[in-house]
Amino acid sequence: MGNEYRIALAGNPNTGKSTLFNALTGLRQHTGNWAGKTVSLAQGSVQFKEKIFQLIDLPGTYSLFSNSTDEEVARNYIVFEKPDVTIVVLDATSLERNFNLALQVLEMTTNVIICINLIDVAEEQGININERLLTNRLGVPVIKISARNKKGFPMLLDTIDRIVTGAIECHPVQMTYPEEIEARIMKIEPKVREIVGDHLSSRWVTLRLLDGDETLLNEISKRLVPEGV
Repeated sequence: MGNEYRIALAGNPNTGKSTLFNALTGLRQHTGNWAGKTVSLAQGSVQFKEKIFQLIDLPGTYSLFSNSTDEEVARNYIVFEKPDVTIVVLDATSLERNFNLALQVLEMTTNVIICINLIDVAEEQGININERLLTNRLGVPVIKISARNKKGFPMLLDTIDRIVTGAIECHPVQMTYPEEIEARIMKIEPKVREIVGDHLSSRWVTLRLLDGDETLLNEISKRLVPEGV
């Protein structure tokens, strides 16, 4: 249906990601196994402005480097299933540790919202977060919330709505690596682009290849290469 959109929730364990999912979807959710894996994904819906947002609660992971089944499932959903928006939930009291995952997602996909949870706990600890500055530096919306108190939900839902309708355009910051790595990216990326086309970020795939990610290679061969044969 034209008024339904898929929204993926990603985040480290214990960031309140599932609390946010449960608070938004309530009883409108179910659980199912993912594509032959033993990992189960919770899915639920929330209605907003005559639209239905289908939320997918991805496994909690510290990275998306496919070191585990959870990481592989979360990564594959974001890059191959292409949700309309990916929300990365961060713990406001541990931003430095959480940002590793957020920056990885920003390299993988465009429509991203950085959702800083537990903002009430952070404020009690004297932690002040400038979400406008982060938005400018990251190139995507940054929203502060408290999932357990449902604080910030109207802003979050409105931001999702504005992204899916095109009112907000996301331009994720591009990470710059040491000169030697950038030189290798420049050499390999054109060949990668010939294979993946517009299906995936050729820069991100190139980085994963340089890191020796064989599971991604297998996934690309399975999902994309037959289309060009």
